[in-house]
Amino acid sequence: QVQLVESGGGLVQAGGSLRLSCAASGRIFSTYFGAWFRQAPGKEREFVAAIRWSYGSTYYADSAKGRFSISRDNAKNTVYLQMNSLKPEDTAVYYCGAGMSGSYYYRDRAYDYWGQGTQVTVSS
Repeated sequence: QVQLVESGGGLVQAGGSLRLSCAASGRIFSTYFGAWFRQAPGKEREFVAAIRWSYGSTYYADSAKGRFSISRDNAKNTVYLQMNSLKPEDTAVYYCGAGMSGSYYYRDRAYDYWGQGTQVTVSS
């Protein structure tokens, strides 16, 4: 069993930055992916970024490329999402997921474990 706890959300002006953290407890297998998804009001949850826990390979949604960066600290069992040049359309609840998603890293159903979410609000 894996527990995930997100932190780092908040209110920021457009153009600003935030860093989200996702602390994992429990057994993290080397084959796991860690990922960030987000869900805005009235919309489906969408993929933002993923990282392969062992190798550190990273994957991004088009909306995140060039602005967001996902990383992990294996010693702390923590995945981070550095978000720069934030836009009002980035406003959403951001969720951290973990699991053996493999090539389906962009699908939320591929993840077995989820955090409670952290709100990110970007004002214009």
